[in-house]
Amino acid sequence: MLTLYGAPPTRALRVVWLLNELGLEYELHPVKLLAGEHYQPDFLAINPAARVPVLVDGSQVITESAAIQLYLAEKYPEAGFIPTTVEERSQMYRWIFFLVTEIEQPLWRIARHTFLYPLEKRLPQDVDLAVQECMEMVAVLERHMTAREFIVGDRLSVADFNAAYTLDWANEEEMLGDAPRLREYLASMYARPTAPPTIAEAFAAMES
Repeated sequence: MLTLYGAPPTRALRVVWLLNELGLEYELHPVKLLAGEHYQPDFLAINPAARVPVLVDGSQVITESAAIQLYLAEKYPEAGFIPTTVEERSQMYRWIFFLVTEIEQPLWRIARHTFLYPLEKRLPQDVDLAVQECMEMVAVLERHMTAREFIVGDRLSVADFNAAYTLDWANEEEMLGDAPRLREYLASMYARPTAPPTIAEAFAAMES
C-alpha cells in the first residue's frame, strides 16, 4: 500500500491528483503542520527536511511533490504521462522546473511574508517584488499556452498536473487576471473527474 504523508491544501494535492489519475489505492496520512507534527521525531525519520508531501512505497521514500509525480508516472508508464521522445521529455522537465522555480517560489515568498513568518520577520517589500516576478513569469506561460491544449506535446503529461496546482495557487493570489488562456486551461484541468479539491475548497473543508 502506498502511503502519502501530507494533506490538502499543501502540495500533497499534486500527488493526490496523479494517484487518482492512475487509479491507485493509497493511504493518506495527514500531517498537521500548524500543530508542528512535521517536526516530530517520527516524521523527521521519514523526511529530515520536515516538509510534505512524502510518498512511501515499500522501501522507497520519495520527497518533493514534483519528484513524486515523476516517480509515479515512470512506475506506471501505461498511463502515458511521460513523453516517449527525449525531445518532449526535455520540454516536460523544462516546464516543471520553470513552474517550481519561477512561479511557485514567488508564491511561497508571498505566503511567508504575509502570514507564515512571525510579524517581526515579514518583509512587505519582498511581497511586492515577488508579486512582480510571479506575474512576469505567468505572462511567459500564458504566451506558451496561447495555442496549446497541454503544456507539452499533444497529450497530458506530468507537467500538466504540476501546472494545475501551481496555477490554482497563483489564481488564489489573483495573479491570472491578465492570463485568460491560463484561466481557461486551469478550469479544464479541474473539470477532470479525478481532480482533487482546489486550494480554496481544501481550506474551506479545513475550516468546517
